[in-house]
Amino acid sequence: MDKETLKNLLYKNESVADLAPETMAQADAFCEGYKKFLDNGKTEREACAYSEGLLKAAGYRPFVPGEALRPGDKIYWINRKKCVLAATIGKKSMAEGFHLNIAHIDAPRLDLRPVPLYESSDLAFLRTHYYGGIRKYQWPTIPLALHGVIYRADGSCVEINIGEKDEDPVFCITDLLPHLGAKQGEKKLNDAIPGENLNVLVASRPVEDKELENRVKLNVLKMLYEAYGIAEKDFINAEIEVVPAFKARDIGLDRAMIGSYGHDDRVDAYPALMAEIETKDPAYTTVCVLTDKEETGSDGVTGLNSMYTFHFLQQLCAAQGVDYITAFQASKCLSADVTAAYDPNFADAFEPSNSTYAGRGIAVYKYTGARGKSSTNDAPAELVSYLTRLMDRNQIVWQIGELGKIDLGGGGTVAKYVANQDIDTIDIGVPVLAMHAPYEIVSKVDVYMAYRTFKAFCEDAE
Repeated sequence: MDKETLKNLLYKNESVADLAPETMAQADAFCEGYKKFLDNGKTEREACAYSEGLLKAAGYRPFVPGEALRPGDKIYWINRKKCVLAATIGKKSMAEGFHLNIAHIDAPRLDLRPVPLYESSDLAFLRTHYYGGIRKYQWPTIPLALHGVIYRADGSCVEINIGEKDEDPVFCITDLLPHLGAKQGEKKLNDAIPGENLNVLVASRPVEDKELENRVKLNVLKMLYEAYGIAEKDFINAEIEVVPAFKARDIGLDRAMIGSYGHDDRVDAYPALMAEIETKDPAYTTVCVLTDKEETGSDGVTGLNSMYTFHFLQQLCAAQGVDYITAFQASKCLSADVTAAYDPNFADAFEPSNSTYAGRGIAVYKYTGARGKSSTNDAPAELVSYLTRLMDRNQIVWQIGELGKIDLGGGGTVAKYVANQDIDTIDIGVPVLAMHAPYEIVSKVDVYMAYRTFKAFCEDAE
């Protein structure tokens, strides 16, 4: 056997720079739009609204249940201002299945509690309740912004967005100085900052009247009333999220990476949405779903463990007089979510041969879950084969791996909820450094390879 044949017997995980250097400039250009998506969509509501704007600009029309649908029609539906469903009707009957790209647009953060505002020692704070899997010690001493909605007593709604403009104030969670932090330093990392200490500093000046109590708190309420017409009771009717005030920025002298809050999972949501928008006259009906609540288990009316996505698919089938059970059984889904990029600074958390790496393309992961593959969809070999052949035919750089060492923990995606509806599903996504941190990092070429994968899947006629 000759040397070249022997070499071809090996599987080698190579970088996009080596395998497809011609795509580097295309990746840089594509990611300019992605950075705008990040900066304009720091909450699921904002990401949903921004996505709807992109869909409308591309000619999508709101879906009306029962209306006739023809090949090439582009429709969308918004679920409770937090989820996006967009579809392009294919040439084939829906009885032959859908091609689904599903990602999520919620991200780990801090939510304000129902009664958040209090004063202590002439300082005003907002109490928070963390959302999703955060490492609490990462959130103090960084600039924070407030995003969300508040419903006034009369039922009208006001949007809050403070901390993003250059002229805006920002907010912060304090931490203990090292000179007095010896006891804190002896605690386990996860215990050093309790959840009850994640209180956001919002003000320090009191109202002028010295006879009043809680003068700093009253000053905050006075400013909020003047700006938004709200009182303290209105916080009960609010969804206010505390997010990092960072902008999406290029990382490194070579500008090859992007640092931002919220890559998990907007880094898959944006490429999936753009692939859907740019798909014309597909063979199979394509559906892009940007969902909510993945970070807390996908429960609730905007989570994929509810029926809203599958009701939408059922209604599409009804428009063609197709049995949705038959359609589901013939469908394929790419469950798009991030995975951990191998980090040499924490090498002992990974098994190198079965890890995914920043800069080596889109990552396929056959299963997620924890330890003994619990709570996961385990994609069948037939589906893995379909996907890898699709990517190879389209010169897409890809890699395969797992989240990390088996016994260290694990993670989950929405894949199992789709698979539980009798739809063949596989996980795929962009590797992320510092996942779930307030500032995550991804490689631009991986984002671009994600887009190319979703696009190839939308256009595939196999």
